[in-house]
This record gives sequence, C-alpha cells and structure tokens, in this order.
Amino acid sequence: MPETPPGEILIEFRRVGNAVKVSALHVATDTEVSLVGDPNAGEHVLKMAAIRKLTYVMAQRKG
Repeated sequence: MPETPPGEILIEFRRVGNAVKVSALHVATDTEVSLVGDPNAGEHVLKMAAIRKLTYVMAQRKG
C-alpha cells in the first residue's frame, strides 16, 4: 500500500440520513475523494478509510 501523501489533508464529516459522507481533500494537489459510511463505524475508522481512498487515487494519477 502506498504511503499517505505528505502535506495537509482536510477531512469533513456530514450526516446524510442514516449514513455519514466523509470527504478528504489533499490541499497541495487539490485532490478530493468522498465516501459514504455507517456512522456506527466510528469517526476514526471512517477517517482512515477516506485517507486510504485519497492515497489510492493520488497513486493512480502518478502512475
């Protein structure tokens, strides 16, 4: 698995009905991803999932 990209990453949580939308933005590259998860999973788990997705998307753009 690629390393987490260096630099500032902003995370936003937004409740949407029975789910939570999590957005992650890598400030330096203006790359943004989002996912929808179960609020019972917990903030840390959802945050890490968003960062993993962001890392994956950024690695795909390089390659």
